[in-house]
Amino acid sequence: MLQFLDLRGVAADLSGRLPRPDLGADGPVAEVRAIVAEVRSRGDEAVREYTRRFDDVDLGELRVPPDEVHAACRRVEPELLAALSAARESVETFHRHRPAAMAAVDRNGIHIEALELPVARAGAYVPGGRARYPSGVLMTCVPAKVAGVGAVALCVPPSAGGRLPDAVLAAASLAGVDEVYRIGGPQAIAALAYGTASIPPVDVIVGAGSRWVSLAKEQVRGVVGVPAAFAGPSEVVVVADDTVPADFAAIDLIVQAEHGPDGLAWLLTWSERALEQVTAAVSRLVAEAPRRAEIESTLSGGGYGVLVDGPEQALAVSNEIAPEHLELCCENPESLLPLVRNAGAVFLGPLSPASFGDYIAGPSHVLPTFGSARFASVLGVDDFLRRVHVVRASQEAIEKLGRHVETMATSEGLAAHAQSISLRRRT
Repeated sequence: MLQFLDLRGVAADLSGRLPRPDLGADGPVAEVRAIVAEVRSRGDEAVREYTRRFDDVDLGELRVPPDEVHAACRRVEPELLAALSAARESVETFHRHRPAAMAAVDRNGIHIEALELPVARAGAYVPGGRARYPSGVLMTCVPAKVAGVGAVALCVPPSAGGRLPDAVLAAASLAGVDEVYRIGGPQAIAALAYGTASIPPVDVIVGAGSRWVSLAKEQVRGVVGVPAAFAGPSEVVVVADDTVPADFAAIDLIVQAEHGPDGLAWLLTWSERALEQVTAAVSRLVAEAPRRAEIESTLSGGGYGVLVDGPEQALAVSNEIAPEHLELCCENPESLLPLVRNAGAVFLGPLSPASFGDYIAGPSHVLPTFGSARFASVLGVDDFLRRVHVVRASQEAIEKLGRHVETMATSEGLAAHAQSISLRRRT
């Protein structure tokens, strides 16, 4: 079930030595580019055509009526509504608890402060198809609302009959989503970016999705804001030793694998006994899993059981992978935290499964994948804000610092820049 790798004794430089998922080279990129271009030129017509092709659904109105969205809270089971409400509260509380904008700075007669301005419209994408993800609605839309975004538009692929699950609609209602559209895939990303007759364009697009959706976001980057993180198929690295029950490590590999193909599930251990026990547990638990096909699809291409020399090499391998989720499921996990360099989120100890982060802990579960944790971060309030610096200079600043501006501007051959200071100087 897990492919075996023995990295014991391998040199410290792991660059290029580890297998990576294949996003399909030029094939999907070319097709995604064509879909985006068609939606840009033909709008709703192209959106409906691609929805028929990919989702086998004939759509009338793209937008879900607001009354239907809010009524979903009455249709879902009370226990689910309570869970969604608790999750929304956790996400909102966490994202409201963030550092304030930069404090004002005064120096040499210059006063600088920072304004944090929310975008006017944000688009959120939540996957559908293989599963329903009301949690994804909360994790993308609640931070946008905390940021003060004027309007949040949500796109979710439709199920049979063109409907969206009540759980997803209820989450949208709880999150305060302004518009819900029953479209998915690259066509949804293009519609949000360029706008159509039915869907006004947005300023930022967030949310996880398939490799097709992630590639579509790359295509529209620059037209709209797209966080630096490549939020694609799910990934997990579990660092385990033989002090942790094998079933704990095994189920946490399966948790991320059940999202479907193209993801990663890596077990890193320096214990041959742990490798044997966890591998056996994975096979047993997968055989019993309702989403066995999705799990096996992920593990066949991206599931690895890896032997390493020790904890330090385990973290070196993990840093090279730069996983979306990193679980330190071993004795004294806090001692390994200083070794973490690249990861979307870290979960410490056997009682901290990544599923807590997926649903209820509070930080968004939209995390960097495909190695983008090397330079990108978890989705947060900042992704919906623009920081604008406000500069106010006094005559003191003109006299103290103006000569430096003139000197540098003159050296660059920009006479008008220098003159803008000299005209204001008194001496």
